[in-house]
Amino acid sequence: MAQAPQRGGGGNDRNRRDNRNGPAADGPDSDIVEKLVHINRVAATVKGGRRFSFAALMVVGDGKGRVGFGHGKAREVPEAIRKATEEAKKTMIRVPLRENRTLHHDGNGRWGAGKIMMRAAPPGTGVIAGGPMRAVLETLGVADVVAKSTGSSNPYNMIRATFEALKVQSSPRQVASKRGKKVSDLMGRRNDGASTPEAVES
Repeated sequence: MAQAPQRGGGGNDRNRRDNRNGPAADGPDSDIVEKLVHINRVAATVKGGRRFSFAALMVVGDGKGRVGFGHGKAREVPEAIRKATEEAKKTMIRVPLRENRTLHHDGNGRWGAGKIMMRAAPPGTGVIAGGPMRAVLETLGVADVVAKSTGSSNPYNMIRATFEALKVQSSPRQVASKRGKKVSDLMGRRNDGASTPEAVES
């Protein structure tokens, strides 16, 4: 009879630990989406033979215009993924999105032998991209885009090339602030010329 309260107390302790860990899930990282892009086994030749470890490439994003990638290496796969995820969260960038669904304009990116191109797309197109590019665009929050890789299929080069293309994305508000003009002036000039919004999306 005396042991029953102790077991109950242990259950309460577990509940308290669960409640203590619960609020952490509601923190700033609670809405972060993590995707494993690539994992590779690497070997290092040492005096006693070959020592194996694992390298992980992760992409994280909040689905609202922020995305980052990271690379981690460890003796075990979970530890490599954890290191890559932490690095990705530290290197997140913000990308302006049009209507919270697509890019503002077309873009090209290159890193080493990796070359990619991305184009804005009308509603309903979806994410037409493959491999590492799809992981980046989905975690970024892009719903309509057409992307293609024209270079190396190395996932590391493709990821970096994709980020180079995203870094040069700019919204009309950013362009207007740099030129000292109003957004309406830029949009009116674009509508008067041959470069219409429909032409940009096509």
